[in-house]
Amino acid sequence: MQHRRPAALLGAVALVAAAATALTVGPAAQAADTPRTALGAQGQKLSVSASARLDPDGETLRVTGEGYDVTKGVYVALCKDNGDNRIPSPCLGGADQTGGSGASKWIVPAGSTEAPAGVAEVWGAGGTFDVDLAVEAEDNGLDCTEVACSVVTRVDHNGTGDRSQDVRIPVTFEGQEPGDGDGGEGEDVPPGTVSYVRAAEFTAAGMPLALLLHPDSGKLYVGSGNTVDTGTVNESGLYALDPADGTALGYVPQAPGTTGTLAQRVVQRLVKALPDDGVVFQYPVRGIGVAKAGDTAATGVWPAGGTITGTGPGTTDRTILIAQGAVISEIEYATGKTVRTTTLPSGGGHLGTDPARGLAWVSDAVNGKLFRLSTAGGTALDLTATLDLAAGPAYVTAVDPATGNVWVGSGHSVHVFDKDGTSLAELKGTDMPTAIAFDATSHQAFVLREDYGNEADGADQKGLLEVYDSGTFRPASTPASLPGNRVNAYAGVAVAPGGGTVYLTDGSESKVLKYDRRVSPKVTQTPTDRTVRAGDEVTFVAAAEGTPVPTLTWEVSPDGGQTWSTVTGATRNTYSFTARAAHDGYRYRVVFANAAGTTRSTEFTLTVEEAGDDGGDGDGGDETPSGTRTVTGAQGQKLTVTPVNHLATEDQVLKITGSGYDEEKGIYVALCVDNGEGELPTPCVGGVDMTGASHSSAWISSNPPDYGEELATPYGDGGTFEVELTVDAEDEFTDCFRATCVLATRADHTLSGDRSQDVKVPVAFVGQDPVDTDDDGDTGGTDGGTDGGTTTGGSTSGSTSGSASGTSGSATGGTGTTTTGPGSLAATGATVGTAAGLALLLTAAGWYVRRRAAHVREDVS
Repeated sequence: MQHRRPAALLGAVALVAAAATALTVGPAAQAADTPRTALGAQGQKLSVSASARLDPDGETLRVTGEGYDVTKGVYVALCKDNGDNRIPSPCLGGADQTGGSGASKWIVPAGSTEAPAGVAEVWGAGGTFDVDLAVEAEDNGLDCTEVACSVVTRVDHNGTGDRSQDVRIPVTFEGQEPGDGDGGEGEDVPPGTVSYVRAAEFTAAGMPLALLLHPDSGKLYVGSGNTVDTGTVNESGLYALDPADGTALGYVPQAPGTTGTLAQRVVQRLVKALPDDGVVFQYPVRGIGVAKAGDTAATGVWPAGGTITGTGPGTTDRTILIAQGAVISEIEYATGKTVRTTTLPSGGGHLGTDPARGLAWVSDAVNGKLFRLSTAGGTALDLTATLDLAAGPAYVTAVDPATGNVWVGSGHSVHVFDKDGTSLAELKGTDMPTAIAFDATSHQAFVLREDYGNEADGADQKGLLEVYDSGTFRPASTPASLPGNRVNAYAGVAVAPGGGTVYLTDGSESKVLKYDRRVSPKVTQTPTDRTVRAGDEVTFVAAAEGTPVPTLTWEVSPDGGQTWSTVTGATRNTYSFTARAAHDGYRYRVVFANAAGTTRSTEFTLTVEEAGDDGGDGDGGDETPSGTRTVTGAQGQKLTVTPVNHLATEDQVLKITGSGYDEEKGIYVALCVDNGEGELPTPCVGGVDMTGASHSSAWISSNPPDYGEELATPYGDGGTFEVELTVDAEDEFTDCFRATCVLATRADHTLSGDRSQDVKVPVAFVGQDPVDTDDDGDTGGTDGGTDGGTTTGGSTSGSTSGSASGTSGSATGGTGTTTTGPGSLAATGATVGTAAGLALLLTAAGWYVRRRAAHVREDVS
């Protein structure tokens, strides 16, 4: 097997590389007002003449120090800042041992014979020095506009693990603000662009080599080695982290050796998750361990044979597959007993298993071969195919459980084969693919590519996270840059269900990286041209989806789109104002923005006619609540609602009367989603009320259960009722601007499958097209419906009268609707407020929802 260079070696190569050509030095005056001083753990003092607004093309900094240990050599340089107790690396221009670079300085003890005169500075009295550094924003693969950089001191190559002389002063270049380096907000990227951004760095798990997000316990398990630059502390072992913030939940440092003696072990691979919690893992050279968070030591076995080069789940709960070079075996992980084995024609390496199809795939790490084995039944593992990998040695082999396709990282490419060995795709890149994971929910593949080699090879000190559609092999997001990520001996990727969060190992910097998905705004609702009369109240409604939920601003142009200005205070999804003659011809648009980008809606024009003109929008510009509608049900029931048009989006009072209902059947009266003819109207805005505390719905019943006798309103003669409801356009589960809502009657929970009492009256909120108000009635309810899906972002509602210049109406972001089963009224998970409610919850499958207070509303806009 071809081993990758360990992080310590790679760091040393960068450290002692020959310095780059001397930099072009720019003026220092622009940054002269930003000097800064930092103190070290042993009383050292480091000062720099400027720390902000540095010229990216070149700047000369004066750096002084005092109180340093004169028995140790140090480098003074501009380096990537990797945080406390981590070696600052890489450094601008390398760390200079030649004296030819102005980008770093070498300070050595008096009398040192290692550095000839003119190459290094000698400590002054009291551990002092005074040097000039020539710095620029980017060189030697380091880009300080993308990552945090600091002027640092650090022990030279004679003590790479010695952190005692580390002192750091953060610096920024022109155009950056302190703390920049994460890429900032996008601008004008295509709508719906998917990207991943670094959300956190976890440093509590040594040098991470492998990751597994446990499907049951939710813990993030990390297999780790020791971080060389932390001195005498050995951090190797198995860690369990909280995936939200990286807090250590458990640490298992020890596992048994061949004789059963416990010792601290490096955990190289995580083989599989155990039920409920815990993992099976592999440690050098052929140990197989089992542990979970809370254990003080792992149990383990040492199978016979050579060094383990690959692992994977076996064909039963108690077995795993292991590769020991060319020998592939299935063993019992608790006993080490070999169940069956085979030997490949040439050396084996990385192993990918497909238990669902009874297959295993083994890549030859030296000879560019891929072997397919049958694991289905029998007493042997049968070699069934040998494939060629054209791009050299392989470093990762992984099987997509959804399709059975095998993804093999070979050279700088990822080769994809189907289960029969047919080549499907080659995904080329400039960095080396070292780990691959799949998400079954989004059907996406996540590929970690790590930087390899030196500057002459094209190395740039950056890795990549790539995301592909696992069916089409097309990119599913823009690649995420991984500054400082370099090839290490092992690597791992773990994906949260749905692909919203990805965890990556960065062994070269001893970090677990957490990346979150971002989606640039995509407009889902935009106003169209509007014609009104002067004095009319105008309400525009717009919405977009994105991750995170986009903010918005409204813009207006009085000159036909030549110039645009922001409408002060208009930052919600609805924008309302009183139209005046001067507004005639004004154009408007909405700007949605989040951390992933900025998207503008199409422009729309307001035409304002004089108040006496015959024209307008068909409603005479009158957007006050109005109109009555009566609908006749399938059994002759009549349901009448007033008003039905231009309803206020909050606290709208409706008068509802009914007649001809079956007095033997209780009903609910509520504003609900219309799911079509014969389908249960659900969910309902605000839930449905059996407590008497809510005014958003009513329970009508002449024979309710015992607990409802004081809560339900009985029918009048002839199956009549009359109630007033106070409704909103949305709650946290339902949005009538995304779904078709109706004022409905439906059988109560005692007859949840009975559709005979369904009668539905269509209604329209302000900003929606008005509904008919014929008084002749209608039969059978309304057509239409909704798919009951969910949508990211907020289509919202609400209107507020404003001044002539315009004000922002009230609005809240919606998350769409969620369809529930028969008898359920809203998928809320709210608690039951009364003993009677609890009894109903137990007997009626949890339909009850407590309506939140009308004025306590979450504003996502």
